[in-house]
Amino acid sequence: MKPIWFFVGLILLIMGIIIVLTGVYSLFNPAGDKKVLSDIHPDIWWGGIMVVVGLIYVLKNKNVKID
Repeated sequence: MKPIWFFVGLILLIMGIIIVLTGVYSLFNPAGDKKVLSDIHPDIWWGGIMVVVGLIYVLKNKNVKID
């Protein structure tokens, strides 16, 4: 049985990948209206952070054995 942190990491990883892909798409196809601080591309930053944290959780808890 896997610990809950493995599944939390898996969800963070999947959602982070989706957010990064959305940010990359909006980087090449910008929307018509500009948002505040959109020049720093927060979706790419936060998506990347979520991917890294998700990978840490998944890799740290993939072989944990609970008795």
